[in-house]
Amino acid sequence: MNAISSIAVSGVQAASTRLDVAANNIANAQTPGFQRQTVHQASQETAGVVTSVGKSEEIGPDLAADLVEQMSASYAYKANLRTIHTQEQMMGSLLDVKA
Repeated sequence: MNAISSIAVSGVQAASTRLDVAANNIANAQTPGFQRQTVHQASQETAGVVTSVGKSEEIGPDLAADLVEQMSASYAYKANLRTIHTQEQMMGSLLDVKA
């Protein structure tokens, strides 16, 4: 059961990073010469995901992509939190049965 929470926690952290980067890109859209940042996610061999932040190849804003990224990241954040909550409920039920 602990693996489930570690996977979900890494998903929450990845979604948080994606939200932060998209917000940074939107906040700096009018900055001259600003180069957007992108988030790269990769699965870990043990469990969960790892993220890295890099620079986009194109210079300039892409507000549509950043807004979609924020919406997608917020849904991923909520889904991973729901997974943690469900895992805690299952663990509580299991402990109730064994008690």
